[in-house]
Amino acid sequence: MKKTIIAVLVGALILFIWQFISWGAVNLHSGMQQYTPKQTEILKYLGDNLEEGFYYLPGSAPGTSQEEMQKQYEDSNGKPWAQIYYHKALDTAMTMNMVRGLIVDLLAVFLLVFLIQKMGNASFQTIVLSSLSVGLIGYLSVTYVNSIWFQTKTLIDLLDAVVSWGAIGLWLGFWLRKK
Repeated sequence: MKKTIIAVLVGALILFIWQFISWGAVNLHSGMQQYTPKQTEILKYLGDNLEEGFYYLPGSAPGTSQEEMQKQYEDSNGKPWAQIYYHKALDTAMTMNMVRGLIVDLLAVFLLVFLIQKMGNASFQTIVLSSLSVGLIGYLSVTYVNSIWFQTKTLIDLLDAVVSWGAIGLWLGFWLRKK
């Protein structure tokens, strides 16, 4: 039990630290947070015209018939489109976000440790590859699939998956393998 707790705590700390490095210290995700000098005007316009929520433009109004939706979809081909995540107020307090992030990291690493321990006498290589597989499954089935539909760039997300889950795998391979 002690070995499991240490494995999870250190693994989650590795994940949490990589996330901080990737998003904060080095800001590898800066391409997902681009600046526009028109931000004040855009935010004012959005605030005057939208409720808080997620918007996909162009879209069809609720109740639009399938035929009309198809026509609107075809008419939109080759024209500009956008996704908008709009919030009425920016909350810069990060404590709860960081606590929630750490809890999720603990749960994710716990689930991986649980699977590894069910393998029996897993080798160092098996543990590292299993950890990388978990990271790649998460990346491919969520982030990459979304990028197919919404044309987002995900190379940095792939790097996040490989570096973080690879480092966790190295740690768990060292700590959990049967000697």
